[in-house]
Amino acid sequence: MSSINKNDMHPITEDDIANYLANTPDFFMRHAELLASVQLTSPHGNRAVSLQERQAEMLREKIRVLEQRVMEMVRHGNENMIIADRLQRWARQLLLVRAGNALPATIAAEIRSQFMVPQVAIKVWGVPDRFADEPFAQGVTEDAKTFATSLTQPYCGVNAGFEAVGWLEDPSMAMSLALIPLREGQVTGTTPAFGMLVLASPDPQRFASGMGTDFLERIAELASAALGRLRAD
Repeated sequence: MSSINKNDMHPITEDDIANYLANTPDFFMRHAELLASVQLTSPHGNRAVSLQERQAEMLREKIRVLEQRVMEMVRHGNENMIIADRLQRWARQLLLVRAGNALPATIAAEIRSQFMVPQVAIKVWGVPDRFADEPFAQGVTEDAKTFATSLTQPYCGVNAGFEAVGWLEDPSMAMSLALIPLREGQVTGTTPAFGMLVLASPDPQRFASGMGTDFLERIAELASAALGRLRAD
């Protein structure tokens, strides 16, 4: 009989035990007394609890986490419904405007009202000559037009000395900004801009750098479509 080399014998590890129990589901059926005798430390103190009680605590924790996720989903769903409702009311007001030259002021006023934005300004260029004296068509340099066209998506962040901040009623209170280019037709980053919306807040985090811009892009698409009537008049 060959002898067993002690160097070939490996000590049993925790993984070995875990694998054995996972692959031997009837082990505790044969040794049911172990379930009652196993004592574990509770995560909510140093007291010892039974295996069943520890499992119950783990299940309660999982349920708590799932409840939190459900509540977050409900909250996000409610917030999305509120935003969608406000967007619908804003778009409706744009459709009700009869005079084209009233559209820019209505766009800005309704954004302030529906979305509680403290300051909103809008400029449009390339409009017919009869609108040249309108406030929305004045005070825009070629640099500002070029900058608007260079934006492939709305800019969100701090006021870095942008010319467009001067379009606001109180530029000193613009701690965070959203600069939204307006484009015709198929809106892409390569389409020349014909205008720009400026949203400003005294809250530095209202339009923070890195925030999602999907909603602002929807605003840009609707505003651009509405203003197409002004540019065609």
